[in-house]
Amino acid sequence: MKPLGKRLEGPMAAKSQSNDPKTKSPGSVSKAATHGQWGRAWEVDWFSLASVTFLLLFAPLIVYYFIMACDQYSCSLTAPLVDIATGQARLSDIWAKTPPVTTKAAQIYVAWVTFQVLLYVLLPDFCHKFLPGYVGGVQEGAMTPAGIVNKYEINGLQAWLITHLLWFANSYLLACFSPTIIFDNWIPLLWCANILGYAVSTFAMIKGYFFPTDARDCKFTGNFLYNYMMGVEFNPRIGEWFDFKLFFNGRPGIVAWTLINLSFAAKQQELYGHVTNSMVLVNILQAIYVLDFFWNETWYLKTIDICHDHFGWYLGWGDCVWLPYLYTLQGLYLVYHPVQLPTRYSLGVLLLGLLGYYIFRMANHQKDLFRRTDGRCVIWGRKPRVIECSFTSANEQKHRSKLLVSGFWGVARHFNYTGDLMGSLAYCLACGGGHLLPYFYIIYMAILLTHRCLRDEHRCANKYGRDWERYTAAVPYRLLPGIF
Repeated sequence: MKPLGKRLEGPMAAKSQSNDPKTKSPGSVSKAATHGQWGRAWEVDWFSLASVTFLLLFAPLIVYYFIMACDQYSCSLTAPLVDIATGQARLSDIWAKTPPVTTKAAQIYVAWVTFQVLLYVLLPDFCHKFLPGYVGGVQEGAMTPAGIVNKYEINGLQAWLITHLLWFANSYLLACFSPTIIFDNWIPLLWCANILGYAVSTFAMIKGYFFPTDARDCKFTGNFLYNYMMGVEFNPRIGEWFDFKLFFNGRPGIVAWTLINLSFAAKQQELYGHVTNSMVLVNILQAIYVLDFFWNETWYLKTIDICHDHFGWYLGWGDCVWLPYLYTLQGLYLVYHPVQLPTRYSLGVLLLGLLGYYIFRMANHQKDLFRRTDGRCVIWGRKPRVIECSFTSANEQKHRSKLLVSGFWGVARHFNYTGDLMGSLAYCLACGGGHLLPYFYIIYMAILLTHRCLRDEHRCANKYGRDWERYTAAVPYRLLPGIF
C-alpha cells in the first residue's frame, strides 16, 4: 500500500564507483551479496510478524469501513460506532445494507483490467517520439539482487491518454455509458477489486515457490504470513514483458485514479446541477500528481517499489484496493458534501498544492541530475556541495560515493517528502473542515513517510557509517527545518 507517488529511497548519492577493477557477470552475484542491501528481510522478528498480521486482518476492514460510512452514514466515521454502541444498529444490519457484487460490476471490472493489460502488453509507446523531454519505450531497470537488469516497456502515459480520450469521447459524443458509472457501482466494484487483489497475490506466492522468473531473486523467511504479505519474488514476470510490479503499481490503480475523480464530479453535477470548486480543486491537484507519475515512469524504475520491495499482498492487494478506494476519499466525500469554498481559501489551497508539487518535483530533479552527472552539475546557480563517502558492499567490494548537501537536499534530508505532504494536505483542505474522513490521506501519508524516513536512514547509517554522521551534521533535519 504505497503512497504511489513512488518516492526514491536512499541517500542523495551520485553513482557509486567500485575500487575493485574486476567486474562480475550478472550470473555470478553471490547469495551473500543479496543478504545485506537488497530486498526485504530474510528473517522475521516479532514486531514485523505482528504488523503483517494486523494489516492482513484489518486493512480490508478499514477500506470497507470508510466506504460503508460514506454510503450509509454520509461519511461520518463516528456515527456507525455510536449506532452499534447504543444498540440502534447491529453489524448484521450494516452488512445487510451493503450492496453485493453484481454481474454488471464484474463485467465492468473485467473489461477495465483487460483493456489496461492490452494497452500495457500490445501497444508499444509512441509518445516519446513526439513529446520533447518524455522518456518512454524500452528502458532498463536497476540491477536485481541476482545481477539481472530487466527491460521494461514504458507506455503508462500513452495508456493514460488513450483511456481518458475514450472516457471524454464517451461522455460528450458516444454516450455508451454514463460518466457516473464508477460511482454508481462503487461498492460492487470494491468486491471485484478485492477478488483481483487476493487472486494476484496468491498467484504470485505460488509462482514464487514453484515457477519463479528467477529463483535467485526469491526470498523465503519460513513464515507463510510474512512471505504472503511482503512477497517471495523480486520481479515476477509472465513472458518477456509483463512485469507484475510495474503493471499493478501503475495500472490499473493509478490510471483509474483520475477516472474515479471524474466520475465523482459527474455524480455531483447530476445530483446538484453543478460541480463545486472544491471538486475541481481535487480533480486538478490529483491529476497533476498522476500525470507526473506517468511522465516520470522511467524514473520510477529507480524507486523503492522496483528496487527494494518484493511482490506480494502488500503491493498486489494494496494497488488494487487500498490505492483506488482510499486515495480518492476526497472526491467521494464531496459527492455527499458538495463544499463550495470561498475564493481566497480555494486559491490558498491551490497555491499550497502547486507549491508542494513544485518542491516534490524539483527536489527529485536535483537528486536525479546529481546522480546522472556524478555531481558535475549546477544546483541553485552554483556547483553543488557534497560529502565524499565510502561503503563496503556485502561482497566485500569497496565503493566511493557522494552525498548531496545543496539545493533542497541542504534544507532537509527528505525535503521531497515535505513537498509530497504539502500536496497531500491540499487535497484534504479542499474538502473544508466538516468531517475527519477526507483527512485520512494526510494522516496516513504523514505516518508512512515518517516511517520511510526512519527506515531509509537506518539503512544509510549502516551503509555509510561515520560518513553518514557527517552528512546528518551538515543537514540536521529530516522533513521540517527547525522542527524534525
